[in-house]
Amino acid sequence: MLETEFIDDLIVVWLKETDRLNAPISEPVKEGLLELFNKPGNRVIFDLRGIKFIDSSGFGIFLSAMKAANNNVGQFKICNVTNEVMELFKLLQLHHVFEIYDKLDACIASFNG
Repeated sequence: MLETEFIDDLIVVWLKETDRLNAPISEPVKEGLLELFNKPGNRVIFDLRGIKFIDSSGFGIFLSAMKAANNNVGQFKICNVTNEVMELFKLLQLHHVFEIYDKLDACIASFNG
């Protein structure tokens, strides 16, 4: 469900075989994501490629990841957000909370800038 790729010293994660981040899959996704912050200083990008809908449990995952990153001197960023999902981020005023990038390359570059 949660796929992981290492690009240099960054961890990129994304969901496979679904276009939704919602309650039925939230617990295993949250556990997998939070596990990445067990090591201090990890820098994680959640690539939302192909995700068309996120419910409150999905946004809760992002908030938990941000808290875990902050507690472990890590970083958490998001990229490849569809227009529909970005509207949800804006509706919830979470686009001010998270660093969100249009493309993976821009998100990767932001760690070096």
